[in-house]
Amino acid sequence: MVEWDIRKLQILRALRERGTVTAAAEALHMTPSAVSQQLTNLARQLGLPLLEARGRRVRLTDGARLVLAQTEPVFEQLERAEAALAAYAEGEAGEVRVGAFATSVPALVVPAVRALRDAHPGVSVRVREAEAAEAYELLTAGDVDLALSLAAEAPSAADPRLTQVPLLADPLDVALPPDHPLASAPGLTLTDLSSEPWIFGGSGPWSDITRRACEAAGFSPHQGHSASGWTAILAMVEAGMGVALVPRMAAGRRDGVVLRDLGPDGPVRHVTAAVRRGGESGRAVGRVLEALRDAAAGGR
Repeated sequence: MVEWDIRKLQILRALRERGTVTAAAEALHMTPSAVSQQLTNLARQLGLPLLEARGRRVRLTDGARLVLAQTEPVFEQLERAEAALAAYAEGEAGEVRVGAFATSVPALVVPAVRALRDAHPGVSVRVREAEAAEAYELLTAGDVDLALSLAAEAPSAADPRLTQVPLLADPLDVALPPDHPLASAPGLTLTDLSSEPWIFGGSGPWSDITRRACEAAGFSPHQGHSASGWTAILAMVEAGMGVALVPRMAAGRRDGVVLRDLGPDGPVRHVTAAVRRGGESGRAVGRVLEALRDAAAGGR
């Protein structure tokens, strides 16, 4: 029988996640030569090649990917074991590292942290702001314990590494300058604004969300201006330079801009939390998930 070495499998997994030997070595606090040596030893133990050269880089062979696919349940069980031991040893204490996209921090993370201070003061949260897609990358790389992101940016629901928890459907309101002819029009729809110049980022999730919402309404939005920050977007709307879709979670109150609800059939973005599979059984992570659910429910 093959003698399985968990540490060497973790190194192989890190290489898959990080993409290069150097990056994997940095993440594991090892030297690149030590990583290469351990992977050579693992290939010898398993009796099959794990890496193949691709220019100056290396890529995992199909055999290596098969090995990782078959051993994912082992990593899941190790996550559960770590979570169980932490819960036993620390009880209500522990630090949870959260990667969260920008608008979710004031709307969800901060209320959750405040609630945890009162209900479970031994549980601390360390926040790392990240782009929506990056939050999942940080989670799979082990740099955070919980990712707060958008469902549209999530890996496949069948991904064996993650457990995803839907939190809320955040409505998208349309922002108009106060003197716009349709600012107070009854029953406003996106189609009514099809000829307007739209303001959204040149790429990334918000560009995709805006384009998809408009295309679902039957038109392709003309991008009048490109901006990714809500302060800039709303300032341009206020100046009459165009209109924009704004997530309700991000808008708050804004003088000088009219925010119109597009009704029950209007577009939404889905906010989700995710943990590495098995990690949800950790007591501290579970407390943070519970607090985020409560914050999401309170914001609806």
